[in-house]
Amino acid sequence: MLCRFPAQLLLSLCLSYGGGLCAADKPDPDVDPELKQLLLHAASTADSFVDRFDAEVWLLQKSTVLEKFIKDADERINLLKEIHAAAKRADVPPEFVLAVIEVESRFDPYAVSRVGAQGLMQVMPFWKNEIGREQDNLIDPVTNLRYGCTILKYYHDRAKGSWVEALARYNGSYGKLWYPDLVMTAWQKHWR
Repeated sequence: MLCRFPAQLLLSLCLSYGGGLCAADKPDPDVDPELKQLLLHAASTADSFVDRFDAEVWLLQKSTVLEKFIKDADERINLLKEIHAAAKRADVPPEFVLAVIEVESRFDPYAVSRVGAQGLMQVMPFWKNEIGREQDNLIDPVTNLRYGCTILKYYHDRAKGSWVEALARYNGSYGKLWYPDLVMTAWQKHWR
């Protein structure tokens, strides 16, 4: 579940120091007006968030970090909405999914690994055959996120809540720590 404390703290700070207005309501010289407009639209149409304020805060924070991977603001916001929705649907933290994607594909939806894993979350194509959906396109971000988040949740449950074990299983490197260490580092440095 999305942590409510930082949003509540930010809201209270905005109300205390901003005369009842939040940063999202005041022009900020550091925020691109186009990005602000995209965020407002995205927040009002994002149904996986607790409320619009949480959506605006989360999207702004994550968009700022994601900019080093994806330059186009509209593309960033749309991808963040899809990641958040898929993660919430599968009951995994969206921030953790962002870390997995950073390590797996560096946010390249067309990425294909040397062993054939595809898309943002580097899903192996055999999963399509396993569930009888050979027609699914793993390069499509929405499809890839649904598969990837569901697989990650399955391994997390199987590992009884251990992200390290879940990540090793997800990557196919069970018993080794190099991959979980990469994801945990990305999560702590960029997405937490």
